[in-house]
Amino acid sequence: MAPGTRVPVRRPETLPAATGNAGGRSVLEGAFALLEAVERAVEAGPTRLAADCGLPKTTAYRLLEQLADLGAVERCGGSYRVGPRMFRLGRAWQPHPRLRAAAGEPMRRLAQLTGTTVGIAVLWKGETLMVEWCPDDQRPEPLGTRMTWPWFTAAGKVLVATAAPAPLLGPLPASWSRHADTIREQGAAFDREEVVTGVCCAAVPLLGVRGTPVAALCVLTDPAHHLERLAETARRTGRVISTGLRRR
Repeated sequence: MAPGTRVPVRRPETLPAATGNAGGRSVLEGAFALLEAVERAVEAGPTRLAADCGLPKTTAYRLLEQLADLGAVERCGGSYRVGPRMFRLGRAWQPHPRLRAAAGEPMRRLAQLTGTTVGIAVLWKGETLMVEWCPDDQRPEPLGTRMTWPWFTAAGKVLVATAAPAPLLGPLPASWSRHADTIREQGAAFDREEVVTGVCCAAVPLLGVRGTPVAALCVLTDPAHHLERLAETARRTGRVISTGLRRR
């Protein structure tokens, strides 16, 4: 190719708009909208999923069938649910490239030592996402993998308090500045049945390069446990994991 030759850029294919949007949306956007609709619904037919996404039913059906062929969704009679390929791809994601390797064994030791469920959480678009559990067979089912913001989860509190600069997730509670100072001083945050009745949590930050928090280590237990003592044990484990994250 001669120097200076312009390479043609292929524009993404667009889908017809169902609500008068002249530009429509790309096929990729439509496919992801359908995947998110399937996740929300757990299991649903093409009519409902198309309505949830604002897509024509024929377009939604075509995309769903393509996603099913790829294993991204799974056919269940006339309905669709999340497929095994999405599970496999989702399990491969982590907020730091060394997080699972650094955290796996320390998490198992912490769970065995305390007799609690141990998790790792991150913030994503204003929500606290639990991305790892140990032991996995004791995951607290009411929590699932996503817990909504704001200001209830111990993980969310500790990550916002230790972030620099702090993420803009307002409006902040009037007492947040004082509360954040306390969290930074203690190196931990607590949830005393603020999310789920009967479930308490202590969370400490996991720090990457330059001391930037990349995730939170959470210890989930019942109200009978002394959260401050659990937090001290979690802080020691958090330091071990953070050291592993900073290794080159």
